[in-house]
Amino acid sequence: MLSNRQMQIMETAKRSGRVLVDDLAARFEVSLQTIRKDLNELCEARMLARVHGGAILSSGVENVGYDARRMIAADEKSAIGRAVADLIPNRASLFINIGTTTEAVAHQLLRHSGLMVITNNINVATAMRPYPEVEVVIAGGVVRRSDGGIVGEAAVDFIRQFKVDYAVIGASAIDADGSLLDFDYREVRVAQAIIGNARNVILAADSSKFDRSAPVRIGHLDQVQTFVTDRAPSSIASICREAKVKLVETGDGDADHADPADGAAA
Repeated sequence: MLSNRQMQIMETAKRSGRVLVDDLAARFEVSLQTIRKDLNELCEARMLARVHGGAILSSGVENVGYDARRMIAADEKSAIGRAVADLIPNRASLFINIGTTTEAVAHQLLRHSGLMVITNNINVATAMRPYPEVEVVIAGGVVRRSDGGIVGEAAVDFIRQFKVDYAVIGASAIDADGSLLDFDYREVRVAQAIIGNARNVILAADSSKFDRSAPVRIGHLDQVQTFVTDRAPSSIASICREAKVKLVETGDGDADHADPADGAAA
């Protein structure tokens, strides 16, 4: 049985995807220790999963809703978007796949010129379409109502027609062994095609992905050239070192940004 406060915490988590200890303590006028106890009990019941500073909805088979995902780690995603955009030069061709973090990258790329962007994300296409310096090519296939992602075999076949300079991909979860995970096997098939048809693959994912689980395997960290995140656990940093994956952390105030090869706009 949940207490009234715990039920309200769950309602907040369902609306926003994430709850923070400090915010909850102020809202309910109780101690941080009391809120941590509530969150621990909800996590033990597998209703929430603990993350740094709070908790997120626990779901091993179904993703958090799109609007809630946009709110989770919004500041971190913006910083990741800027760092990824700094890695991509002007006049480059690139894939951008489904995800709220990859959408943050797309918004930062609007400063660039001469880009060709192939995407299976309607939100990315909508954001970039008005800008004359960006040529947008959108994949065909089944449009997922929940988030505007385009999935299915038609999208896979479309992606395989291209060989691009860069791919910007996301993941719903990153396992401790470096596996990249997602929820929809149709989306995973498209992501795998994107990885296989790009010369340089950039993974963009915030640190909440280390605390989540998803059932479908996209691939492994060793298949990407660069991983941009706000904060990586030491085990993930070790995997990146061993696989010679460039790790860029935006949350430490000293991100290791690569210089764009062709003068990307600052």
